[in-house]
Amino acid sequence: MNTLKKIVISDRMQLFLLGLPIVLMVLIFQYIPLAGWILAFFDYKPGIPFSKTPFVGLKFFELIVTSGDDLVNALKNTLAFYFLNLLMSPLPVVFAILLSEAASVRFKRIVQTLITLPHFVSWVIVFALAFCVFSNDGLLNTFLMNLHLIDEPTNLLGNGDTVWYFQTALGIWKSLGWGTIIYLAAIIGIDQELYDAAQVDGAARFRRIWHITVPGVMPTFIVLLILGMSNLLSVGMEQYLVFYNGLVADKITVLDLYLYRTGILNTDYSYSTALGMSKTLIGILLLFGVNGLAKRVRGYGIV
Repeated sequence: MNTLKKIVISDRMQLFLLGLPIVLMVLIFQYIPLAGWILAFFDYKPGIPFSKTPFVGLKFFELIVTSGDDLVNALKNTLAFYFLNLLMSPLPVVFAILLSEAASVRFKRIVQTLITLPHFVSWVIVFALAFCVFSNDGLLNTFLMNLHLIDEPTNLLGNGDTVWYFQTALGIWKSLGWGTIIYLAAIIGIDQELYDAAQVDGAARFRRIWHITVPGVMPTFIVLLILGMSNLLSVGMEQYLVFYNGLVADKITVLDLYLYRTGILNTDYSYSTALGMSKTLIGILLLFGVNGLAKRVRGYGIV
């Protein structure tokens, strides 16, 4: 009995030690930096000791409410990118269903590998590729002009009228494969006997997909949708930073990029901390609000 207890304790200790580095990394990089939120309540200036930094209370939070057009424009761009991505969120589900219905295993693996590779490509590399293809002297304009389909080149990288749709398309191209993997895992988890029973009852392929596959992946879709709502004001920064230029500045500046330029480039640490803190709290409220709504509608949530 004592030997068995020692073995159980040893196994638990091994699992704990395996997970400890991840826990420490999350603690160091996700929770300890939250202590920096205190800067939002002080008029912090680099080089001045924090003990001599004046306490200003909610001054910078009030400044957020009275901020000018730059913040409003960044908020508008952020919401535009978020809702465009939200409209495209069923695409990985559709692609996963189509891929799962393919008969050839070899074809599935090749397609899955090809569409997943962009997820691991840096946005800097994506920009370099996009510049080679979509710039004035890029491959696309050269090809269309040689065919006399256009009279002058169109620079998608500098077109403010199409930047929302162009960046959304790039984001979908980069993330489609990763989302497909998630939904393929959900499809694999569906009981195969349901398909067999439906086929015996005479259900065609589309009927099996609509009544078995779609309801089977719906819980995964709802969970990801709820988690995505917490990112309503956080659509990322790297993509928009590398594609940023003067021609599209007004349309591509999102809140995260606005925070970076305000806090890091302009060294306005207190204001940017207050804005980031507000953005995080709004995201948490949205997460719990949508989670509560999901519980009322579907009977389950994630919290």
